[in-house]
Amino acid sequence: MSQAVLQVQGLGKRYRLYASPHQRLLALLGWADRSQPHWALRDVSFELQRGQCLGVVGDNGAGKSTLLKLLAGTLQPSHGQVQRIGRVTAILELGAGFHPDFTGRDNLLFGGSFIGIAREEMQRLTDDIIAFSELGEAIDRPVKTYSSGMVVRLAFALVTAVQPELLIIDEALSVGDQHFQKKCVQRIEAFRANGCTILFCSHSLYHVRQLCDKVLWLDHGQAMGLGDADAVLADYELHVRLQDQPDVPARAENPRATSALSATQAVQNCMATGRRAGLLAAAVSGLHDGASLDSAARLTEPDLVISVQAVSLSTEVPSVGVMLEQYQGVGICSVATHADGVTLTAIASEEGWTTWQVYLTFPQLPLHSGQYCLSFYLFDAQGLVVYDEWKNFIQFQWVSPSLTPGLVHLPHRWR
Repeated sequence: MSQAVLQVQGLGKRYRLYASPHQRLLALLGWADRSQPHWALRDVSFELQRGQCLGVVGDNGAGKSTLLKLLAGTLQPSHGQVQRIGRVTAILELGAGFHPDFTGRDNLLFGGSFIGIAREEMQRLTDDIIAFSELGEAIDRPVKTYSSGMVVRLAFALVTAVQPELLIIDEALSVGDQHFQKKCVQRIEAFRANGCTILFCSHSLYHVRQLCDKVLWLDHGQAMGLGDADAVLADYELHVRLQDQPDVPARAENPRATSALSATQAVQNCMATGRRAGLLAAAVSGLHDGASLDSAARLTEPDLVISVQAVSLSTEVPSVGVMLEQYQGVGICSVATHADGVTLTAIASEEGWTTWQVYLTFPQLPLHSGQYCLSFYLFDAQGLVVYDEWKNFIQFQWVSPSLTPGLVHLPHRWR
C-alpha cells in the first residue's frame, strides 16, 4: 500500500477584518475588539499518496493560495492539521527571498539554507544549478542587475535542484521564454515519474487535466469537490458557466422533472388539457444514481441508451423528439422519429388510448467530459404539432476517456 506523503485534516485559516485602522489599534491595545472573522479557508481535508498529482482549481479568492502557503508552512493554520513526510519544495513566489546586492552565486548559498540544503551539498550542486539556469557569467553579478526572467530562472533551478517528496506549484509559474518553460515542465514530469507527489494549482484546466489524477475544487474557502479529475472539472466548468447566467434556474422548470407519470396520470393530463397525446416516461440506462436533474447522475456506460414512453388516442401515432444539450450551455444534437422514418412500438392499449415506446442509442458517446441534459418532445406523426414537452428532464455527467478539451469528439482522419 502506498504511503501517504501529505495528510490534511480540517484545515482552516481565519483572519480578522477591521472597519478602520482605529478599530485595529483599539484591539491591539486590549480594548474593544470589533473585528469580523473572515475564513480564507475552512474545513479542508484530503490525503495524497506517493506519486499522486492533485490539481487545485477555483475562482480568484477561493482560497487556493492560502491552502498552498499553509501546506508549504509559510502560514500557520487557525485550526486543523497538516502532516508532511520528507522534503517539501514549494514553487510559489520565485526569487522573493533573494538579496538584491548579493551575486547569483551568493544567493544560491543564502537561499539554499532556507530550503534545507546544507552548505556542503549546495557547493556540490552549484554547477548543475547554474547550467540549468543558463545564466552563464551573469551568475557572479548582483541579482539587482538581473531581469525578472533571469531571477525566476535562478530561483526555479535552485528550488528544484533536489527532488522533494512533495512538490507544491503555484499557478504563477513564469520562468522566462518557451525554451526554458519546456525545461521546467520536463523536470517536473521527471519528478513525477520518479514518484514525487505533486500539488498543482492553476487556472489552466487543460494542464490540470493533462497532469493531475485528482482535483480539489475550492470555492469561498471550502471544498466543493474532491476526486477524479474529469468528474470534478466537469462540475467546476458547469459552475463557471452558471456564473455567466445568474438568472437561469438551477433546476428544471417542469414539475415532472424528478419523476415519470403512470399511464393513468398521463391519460388524465391529456384529457384535462384537451391534448391527443402526452409523454409518459423517459429514462437513461447506465446512470448510477437515478435519472433526474436533482440526482446529477453519472453515466457509466459508453453508449447513451434512452427509452421514451408516451400515450395517445388510439387513432393517433405520435412522434418523439430528443434534444441533447450541454447543461446550462449550448444545444448539441436533436433527433426525431418522424425525421428518421421510425415508428414507435405500441406496447399496450386500453379504453381508446395506446401506450407507445421507443429506444434511442448514441453509440460510443462522442462527448468530452462534462454535464449534459436531455429534453423530450412529443409531436404528431408529421412533426408539425407539439403535443407535450419535458425540458431539461434528465441531467447526467459524462467522463470521457479522452483528455483533450472541447465539447465533442468528431470523426476525423490524419494524412
